[in-house]
Amino acid sequence: MVEKQWKKFLALIGEVRDLAAVLELLEWDMQVNLPENAAAGRGSQIETLSGIHHEKATSKALGNLLDTLERASFPPGSFEQALLRRAKRDYDRERLIPAALVRELGAAGSAAFGAWLKAREEQDFSVFAPHLERLLELKRSQAALYRPAGHLLDPLLDDYEEALTVAELDPLFGVLRREQAAIVRKAVERGLEDDSFLRRKFPAAKQLKLAEFVARRIGYDFRRGRIDQAEHPFTTSFGLSDVRITTKVFPQLPLSCLFSTIHEAGHAIYEQGIDPSFDRTPLADGASLAFHESQSRLWENQVGRSLPFWRWLYPVMQKRFGGELGGIPLETFLRAVNRVEPSLIRIEADEATYNLHIILRYELEKELIEGSLSTSELPEAWNAKMEEYLGVIPPNDRLGVLQDVHWTSGGFGYFPTYALGNLIAAQVWELAHQAIPELEEEIAAGKFDNFREYLRANIHRYGAKLPPRQLLKQLTGSETPDPRPFLAYLEKKFA
Repeated sequence: MVEKQWKKFLALIGEVRDLAAVLELLEWDMQVNLPENAAAGRGSQIETLSGIHHEKATSKALGNLLDTLERASFPPGSFEQALLRRAKRDYDRERLIPAALVRELGAAGSAAFGAWLKAREEQDFSVFAPHLERLLELKRSQAALYRPAGHLLDPLLDDYEEALTVAELDPLFGVLRREQAAIVRKAVERGLEDDSFLRRKFPAAKQLKLAEFVARRIGYDFRRGRIDQAEHPFTTSFGLSDVRITTKVFPQLPLSCLFSTIHEAGHAIYEQGIDPSFDRTPLADGASLAFHESQSRLWENQVGRSLPFWRWLYPVMQKRFGGELGGIPLETFLRAVNRVEPSLIRIEADEATYNLHIILRYELEKELIEGSLSTSELPEAWNAKMEEYLGVIPPNDRLGVLQDVHWTSGGFGYFPTYALGNLIAAQVWELAHQAIPELEEEIAAGKFDNFREYLRANIHRYGAKLPPRQLLKQLTGSETPDPRPFLAYLEKKFA
């Protein structure tokens, strides 16, 4: 009887995952290929499919199967037990959301993305503002369904990082803001490193080829993925056999494309390393967004901005770009790569200032969700915090409040996972050095297999089988990210 019910359960959640994958495909196409005037039609398609997915994901049939199988007493730590835990959590959360709200969120997100693109083009936040306000209304309604909560943002944080709360984040971010600001001050006081040679024009086609070369070398499997260009780089998965990344090219910022690609490849390598038997189930995901960001930031920063990495890649880059870098010594180039400078754009920010960009966004979206900050006040509030935390003021909305795509889909609560990911990345980096004493020598030789396999064995293969706090404890001995290794890493590198 149990075996029969289990087969029915797997078939049903497989259908739910397939529908989710098709929704992701529509979103991917919207950001990569969608014609200018096609946004309204795509919005209708997403709204319709979101409703069908929600109906299937919250069906009585699925609920009955979960109730039956929960009584079956599968062994602790088994695939079955883990899948039921995750599926029950997803089901219970999804059941609280009315189908109409799901459809509205789908349509509002599609419309918001089109408005965001237009607003960026016109450098005018007011074009996007009403769409942001609508998304805030809908997300407040969603968050209210999960009360009681300490803060209205808590249920939205939980969407990305299980059990994460404002009460936990506020003191942690207070420490990071204080300590990182001090590190930034010390670094800036020494003077800015010359990076003028990186602001020449580097051919876009060569940048893309280099980015693809590096992504392939560090382990991104192009047989199960591809690279495209988008307004804002992202990674998306339609199943473990199709994990795609995007990047963006700026002719006079050659490292932007490269580091964006490494970052997104880090996400994709994680997804591609999940146990294949988890495919078409809720376990075919990262443990959490913080773990996901730990992998992207780890490859981008600890690996991609290190001396060993550039001992390998810099001669390759010099050869490919010829005269643009011909006379620049490696040491000079590396100092430019790791230049600390408070700047406007989050995805271009150095390691020392990056979390300050994250904390700024977290604080603003917290105020937006609770209603203490209106959308009309947001650009001014954004600029004020940029001046306070980083000492720079955006000259226009495109370089300020309109730079991130996350809020166009209602992704409130996502940003903190980047900072948590930085903390986990530093912890994993320390552990990897203990497990692979010759790690830096291997990286300097362009060999990444052992490091990637270490990550696969200790993080990737588990997918979402283990809750994030359990996985972190298994790795580090603690259920919560420890800021000390990250701050020590920054201090050693920059201060």
